[in-house]
Amino acid sequence: QLQLVESGGGLVQPGGSLRLSCAASHSTLDYSSIAWFRQAPGKEREGVSCIDGTGDGFRTHYVEAVRGRFTISRDDTKNTVWLQMNNLMPEDTAIYYCAADRIYTCNYALTKPDAMHDWGKGTLITVSS
Repeated sequence: QLQLVESGGGLVQPGGSLRLSCAASHSTLDYSSIAWFRQAPGKEREGVSCIDGTGDGFRTHYVEAVRGRFTISRDDTKNTVWLQMNNLMPEDTAIYYCAADRIYTCNYALTKPDAMHDWGKGTLITVSS
């Protein structure tokens, strides 16, 4: 089973930036999607961003709330996916999780977190002054 480890969370002021990392235990080139989800206190887990696998040209996907502020990228030589987050807002406060799935592409995965097979334990981001 794929192991995923997130890092890079912390406390940041509104308008600040953070970069999250998701390190995989082995290659994810044969995975259809690698995604970031988040769960704010008292809310359900929601999709944030996703990157497709080789079969879909590594296309990137964003939910409306983060489009233009967040950027997802991957380096398969390092088995790592990053999420660069700029212009952070208090409503971005949440635990951020990395997840991967061999079957589902991002169009489906981002809206169906329960479908994702492999998950990290999450990293907390707090946006506050």
